Amino acid sequence: MTPQEFFKNDIFATKAGIVLLEVRKGYSKAKLDIKPEHLNAGARTQGGAIFTLADLALAAAANSHGTLAFSLSSTITFVRASGPGDTLYAEAHERYIGRSTGCYQVDITNQNGDLIATFESSVFRKEQKVPFEIEKENCSLKYEIELKDNEIGNLKSEISTKGNWWRI
Repeated sequence: MTPQEFFKNDIFATKAGIVLLEVRKGYSKAKLDIKPEHLNAGARTQGGAIFTLADLALAAAANSHGTLAFSLSSTITFVRASGPGDTLYAEAHERYIGRSTGCYQVDITNQNGDLIATFESSVFRKEQKVPFEIEKENCSLKYEIELKDNEIGNLKSEISTKGNWWRI
């Protein structure tokens, strides 16, 4: 089982439309395309939708060490508005890992890389194993790669200048 398959069991996040893009030990990235059902009465992204996106990224990063982890406390700070048509990304980074606890920071950005919110959380790790394993520290599981047409040319140039190790 992959982390993506495991976290599809998070029915609330799945029904909200959140997609888990990448998981490494102590790190994850998720995305949410903002649709009308994610908006509040002021036509801005509902804070709960942003919190849910951050929470799923946290869960993937915290559970990436192979043991079940649950949030003890979470704080979110909204710094910029988001709205219809935006795509939000949540990147979770492990800041501390102990025997049974951990601390994580999640940055939520939009499709332009603008910071929308910051989220911090502490977790408690149970002794229960999760049904997936992250093989290597530098091994990422990616189900989705997004490149705009004009970025492909830039990517080819960048790759060719770094040793021509990959052909597109």
